[in-house]
Amino acid sequence: MLVGILSDSHGRCAMVRRAVGLFDSLGAELIVHCGDVGGVDVFDEMVGRPLAFVWGNTDEPDPGTLAYLKTVGIHPPDEVPVRVERGGRRIAVFHGHEQGFSSAIRRLEVEYLFHGHTHVARDERISGKRVINPGALHRATRKTVATLDLCTDQLIFHEIPGAVLGTPPSGG
Repeated sequence: MLVGILSDSHGRCAMVRRAVGLFDSLGAELIVHCGDVGGVDVFDEMVGRPLAFVWGNTDEPDPGTLAYLKTVGIHPPDEVPVRVERGGRRIAVFHGHEQGFSSAIRRLEVEYLFHGHTHVARDERISGKRVINPGALHRATRKTVATLDLCTDQLIFHEIPGAVLGTPPSGG
């Protein structure tokens, strides 16, 4: 089972569209967004696909956003970490700014812990779990996302080409 992982899109819809297109072309069965989504326009790019996400420190889930998500079948997180189980593998999803995040890396009983926040790609094994940050689609030298094959444990970072110079990003 292939999981597409992204983070820190900060409203950059064109970048998210490219990332989701990549995930679709590779056959990803789940998309995980590790926070700092940046608005409903970003969610529009992921509608109709299995999605798990967390809010980031710059996200503001107001009542209008929550109502909109409900209408398109996206379920906002009830708590952090968001816990996902697929293919017999347990995943905990954080943004990375949450109180207790650092200690969670050591104490949670999961195979994978996904996070964002730092805008820096990461693949590290700590206390028996794989800690993965896909990088960022905004404010990063290289805009990256990742795919993880839960059957083979193969993680691949993918660079997403940026917008054409002189063209403002759509959606924020």
